[in-house]
Amino acid sequence: MKIVHAGEISVGVYNLNGELFAIEDRCSHDNGPLAEGDFDPEEGYAVCPRHGARIDIRTGKALSLPAVFPVETFPVVVEDGIVKVEL
Repeated sequence: MKIVHAGEISVGVYNLNGELFAIEDRCSHDNGPLAEGDFDPEEGYAVCPRHGARIDIRTGKALSLPAVFPVETFPVVVEDGIVKVEL
């Protein structure tokens, strides 16, 4: 997992079994820094470090309380060996 900053937005880029996914670095519960928390590569979710909400990195869907709303996801492409996130 890598956190990428682009202007005013921060994005967590995750490698899940060789496939790349990008979600906003913001827990929908309290706007905390989602990508700074744990990542479960077997289940494919990020864990908010503040209150433990789980967010699916593929869809942005909230999987557990206290988060109930999804977070934004972004397409990821690799061009000439460079990872690009489409914001």
